[in-house]
Amino acid sequence: MRVFPWIVAGIGIGLGATLLLLLNEPEAEYATGYDGVEDAARKTFRWGTKSRAKGTAESVVGAVKEGVGRITGNEQLAGEGSVERAAGDVKDAAGTAGQAVGQTIHDLNR
Repeated sequence: MRVFPWIVAGIGIGLGATLLLLLNEPEAEYATGYDGVEDAARKTFRWGTKSRAKGTAESVVGAVKEGVGRITGNEQLAGEGSVERAAGDVKDAAGTAGQAVGQTIHDLNR
């Protein structure tokens, strides 16, 4: 199977680019006078960004496992991949919510 290494390489490059974009997301600028609230907003936003990156990575790994399991006929591996992908999607959604909460804290503190 000469195609398989190229598929794995493509997935790796895509995962690397996704993580690079998510981890280098600019931090929201907060310019109000309440440092404690601003710190909470920053920390929440940062946690959301990290959670989204981890969730996306876990989702990609799960999709790869699921695909390999289906190609090879290994139903257990396909099932594990499906569960990992679902868990990654949940972490990504939690991260999105965390970013929204951080932005809302900032907006309410204006």
